[in-house]
Amino acid sequence: MSQNPVSSGTPADAALRVDAKVVVAEGVVALTLRHPTGRRLPDWAPGAHIDLVLPNGLTRQYSLCGDRWDAHSYRVGVLREPSGRGGSAYVHDELAVGDLVGVGGPRNNFPLVPSQKYLFVAGGIGITPLLPMIRQAELIGADWRLVYGGRTRTSMAFREELAAYGDRVVFLPRDERGLPDLPAYLAEATDAKVYVCGPGALLAAVEKCCADWAVGRLRTERFVPKDRGAPLRNEPFEVELARSGLAVTVNPGATVLDAVQAAGVNVLSSCRGGTCGTCETTVLAGAPDHRDSVLDDDERSAGDCMLICVSRSCSDRLVLDL
Repeated sequence: MSQNPVSSGTPADAALRVDAKVVVAEGVVALTLRHPTGRRLPDWAPGAHIDLVLPNGLTRQYSLCGDRWDAHSYRVGVLREPSGRGGSAYVHDELAVGDLVGVGGPRNNFPLVPSQKYLFVAGGIGITPLLPMIRQAELIGADWRLVYGGRTRTSMAFREELAAYGDRVVFLPRDERGLPDLPAYLAEATDAKVYVCGPGALLAAVEKCCADWAVGRLRTERFVPKDRGAPLRNEPFEVELARSGLAVTVNPGATVLDAVQAAGVNVLSSCRGGTCGTCETTVLAGAPDHRDSVLDDDERSAGDCMLICVSRSCSDRLVLDL
């Protein structure tokens, strides 16, 4: 059993111990994390994620997929990403039971809203945020169905857990069943709230089918940033930091987060790709150019918050509550 130190800069009280590491599918391990003293962990709700600050210094975000009513442990599922930047490879190859990892959060950009009926659509490791939602839907007696696609049956994590729900779950390994007939499943989801998580191609296909749906009925979560194309403007803009009394210039190629931190203002951030929501900041004036993959249409239209790691400005000046 290795005993790697938690990376520097991680508060000791935010360090959790790896209590179990289990292979749950081809290329997927599940980690169970507990506080070293056994104390209670912060509460969370279905759809939440945490930051893992790995002993090698990398920080990655993972959806909580365990039992939300277990106050003393977190569970996450980690897919090995062959083309990734090293975080998942470290978890698979080096992180061991007994190691300490820094933990940030939980935060929730993908909350389960009340409904009498749900359709859940998962692709691959996108099953992880949906597992607690399914338990919640079952608990409250909602009508629900899961359409779960994967490369092969053996690559589909938590299959045994889900099999207990019987015919509410449709398993669609691509090598056996081909791609899911999304228009058919979505057409059957009358009056349902639809939650989708998985690869970008799956999300794009679902969004295309649901383009004329009412805002808020379809909810998605992305593990990789959505391609937003070029910024609306390619000139420098000014950002006024209301509480700090500072002003910074954000040049093309730089982010608002970079400029703010260079001015000495500390902002909590994590993914730097607009997918985790950690750096969400209140906008007091100006028009943001939203380039994240977290805010929904209503939040974008309101224009009163932005993710400063990727979003920019449509106006010459933004005023932020920093």
